[in-house]
Amino acid sequence: MAKNKRIYSSYTLEAIALLGKLIRQKRIEKKFTAKELAERANISRDLLYRVEKGEARCEIGVYFELANLVNISLFNVADQDKTLLTTLSDAVNQKLSLLPKSVHQSVKVVDDDF
Repeated sequence: MAKNKRIYSSYTLEAIALLGKLIRQKRIEKKFTAKELAERANISRDLLYRVEKGEARCEIGVYFELANLVNISLFNVADQDKTLLTTLSDAVNQKLSLLPKSVHQSVKVVDDDF
């Protein structure tokens, strides 16, 4: 049985590639070897290289952990203000609590009585 190949938009692929390049740039600027950063993230060097190349099949958690280790700011949160993520998360949770728990497709009744 063949797996369906996942198709990503060009925007998604460009964003992943950019994040991978930023991780590589910061790793080199901080003078981390690939082995050192991979060990800090508890991943293989092969996975690190795939992330740096912007491979879309790598787990998002790996991208986020590597970005954190090399001090790449995500969600416009400065390194000094990590509590802002908690505040943003709480605000989103509050909005989600006001929305319906699920979305159902509306059934349109066709009025064909002439």
